[in-house]
Formats: sequence, C-alpha cells, structure tokens
Amino acid sequence: MSAADDTATAFDAATAVRSLGDGTFTATLRADWSIAAHPHGGFLMAMLAKAAAGVLHERGDATVEPLAVSADFLHAPALGPVLLRTDVRKVGRRASVVAVSLEQRGRSCVEARVTTGRLPMRRPEWTDLPQMPAEPPAGALALGAETSEGPFHLAASCDVRVDQATAGFLAGRAGDPPRLRLWARPRIGHADVYFALLAGDLNPPVVANLGRIGWAPTVQLTALLRTRPAPGWLRIVVESRSLHEAWFDSDATVVDAQGRLVAQARQLALAPAPGA
Repeated sequence: MSAADDTATAFDAATAVRSLGDGTFTATLRADWSIAAHPHGGFLMAMLAKAAAGVLHERGDATVEPLAVSADFLHAPALGPVLLRTDVRKVGRRASVVAVSLEQRGRSCVEARVTTGRLPMRRPEWTDLPQMPAEPPAGALALGAETSEGPFHLAASCDVRVDQATAGFLAGRAGDPPRLRLWARPRIGHADVYFALLAGDLNPPVVANLGRIGWAPTVQLTALLRTRPAPGWLRIVVESRSLHEAWFDSDATVVDAQGRLVAQARQLALAPAPGA
C-alpha cells in the first residue's frame, strides 16, 4: 500500500462506526472534524448514514448506499465517544429505511431516518444546475482555520475555497444576498458519497452576509444523494430564501467535476443575533 493509500481513508476512519453485533454501533467524535467545540453537522450525517449501511450489511445487503438522510439535531453532542442505535424500519428491493439515533451519556443528540438503495450511475435524462467553473478561480479564498463560527478544524483535511464575490462578510460588508459559491475536496484521496454529505454543510452560514456572524446551530437537515461523485473538486452553491426572526433556511446544491448533481441539502437553522 502506498503512502497516499495509507492516508486516503482519513475521512473513512474519522466516520467509522464499530458494530456491537446487536444493531448498535460505537464511534468517536473527533476534534479535527469540528467547528470550535461543536462536531460538524455534515460529519454527523455521514456517521449516521454509515451506521444505517452497517446494520443492513450485517443483514446481508452488500450493495446498500445512502439515498436520503433526514436528521433532527436535538442536543449538541460533545467531542468523544458516542453510541448509535439502529432500527430497520423497511427492507425493500429498491429502497430500505433505517432509523438511527446518536446518543451520548444516555441522551439522544441526533435522530435520523436513512433511506438506502443503489445510486444511479448513468447520465441524467434532464438536469438544471447552477453554472460554476469546474475548479476554483485564482481569486477564490481558501477557508482557513478561522471562520465566522469559530475555529474551522476541518481545514486540515478539507480544501475549501470560497468565491469572494459572493462572500461580502469576508470584506466586512453587511447586506449582501445570503448566497455563497464554494469548491471543496479532500486534501488526500477522492470524495465519496459520504464526503458529499459533508460537502452539503461545509459552507459558512449564508446569513453572515446579512451581518449575522457567529454559530448558527442546525435544527433539521435533510440531504439527498444523487450519484457517486467523480474525482476532483465538488462545486457548491448555497442560498437562503428567508431569514425570519431567528430562523433561516439554507439550501446547498453539490455538483461534481463531471457536472453531475451529487447531493442536495436543505436545513433549518438558528441565526446568530445581529451584532453577536
């Protein structure tokens, strides 16, 4: 195995779940996949999806892949060990459904439904996607260790570039539309379908463009997986339709290097207070 192969599974290792043989799994929430002290929401989604796939693998389904993940974030888990409980709700020829809860110290922190099946691989018959360069332009800003929400520890493992023209908050402006364009890829290895789940939540909160700077906790997030991503950059467009009192929506569209839709993510979140 080459040195590149040794580290190509860093994201796989971080999201690994270990079966206890009774439909429950253990995992560890690591600091290097967090924002400040908060485990990253997209990272948690990938872990929940892996637990669902894991219990179906144990039942003999060798081709299971996540198609949709819908999660309610009940309490913010701390870094460290967690327990994932699964409940297989349906086993079908085209789609199966597994309920997964992520627990810590006896408290349920995230509860999800994961729909699994076989992802399509042929070209789509019809598509309508945002137009973006396949690679970030020279002026795109690398998302570093500090963000509007606090230390972005994922920067060590994820190369994320932001189109500065869409991120007025980075220049100190407030009042720009809550829309962002980004490019993302693992620093080592290639994105898989679980990394696509992460990519749907990699952006700084779009309400930062409206002067709402700070941690924006996700309350509910639903992601659809559409195909396995090709090697290369993932293109991400994120926008909000409404900021209404403390609540805002955030929709992410993730397109791979071949111009195929690989993931869609919609979340309801709480915006930081103005001037927070």
